[in-house]
Amino acid sequence: MVRKREFNTDQALDAAMHVFWVKGFEATSLTDLTTAMGIQRPSLYAAFGDKRELFEHVLRRYTTAHAAQIRAMLGQGESVKEAFRAVFEHIATEGGTGHASHGCFCINTMVELAPHDPKFAVLSREHQMYLAVIFREALEKGQQSGELTGDIHAGLVAQSLLVSMIGITVLMKSGPERSFIEQSIQASLAVLQ
Repeated sequence: MVRKREFNTDQALDAAMHVFWVKGFEATSLTDLTTAMGIQRPSLYAAFGDKRELFEHVLRRYTTAHAAQIRAMLGQGESVKEAFRAVFEHIATEGGTGHASHGCFCINTMVELAPHDPKFAVLSREHQMYLAVIFREALEKGQQSGELTGDIHAGLVAQSLLVSMIGITVLMKSGPERSFIEQSIQASLAVLQ
């Protein structure tokens, strides 16, 4: 008979995410995880597998929520330009996490694990490409409404905006001058015509 889980899976994953986010994958120990998640090692292994598999669960949870948040932000209001500005301002003030110094969980994964772990390279690249699709769809909506000119190539502009967003997210980890970030956002969004 399978024993019923005695913990909330979503809460446990969120707790694990917080630890991985603050410490990184390599520096996080199983003790760090079980303490934060409020579970014992056998329960962790039974529910999520090993540390790497747990990290994958957490990353997938993050990318799903992050993409939904970006899509929702870009879908608000009538102005696509203002929606993009709101996304960039959100990244510049909160990094998407409430703590700009934490950066983006997926970008952190891309930097720490993707260079030597093909699975996490693919997962982080998939998230980037999905965000580029969300950006492109918002740009196409702006073209259809007449807010943006039909001359822009929505796919290429989406990629450019994504690269800018990633760069600003990484920069926020070092606490740059606000004026530098504001100027960078202004220059990034200048492609929206």
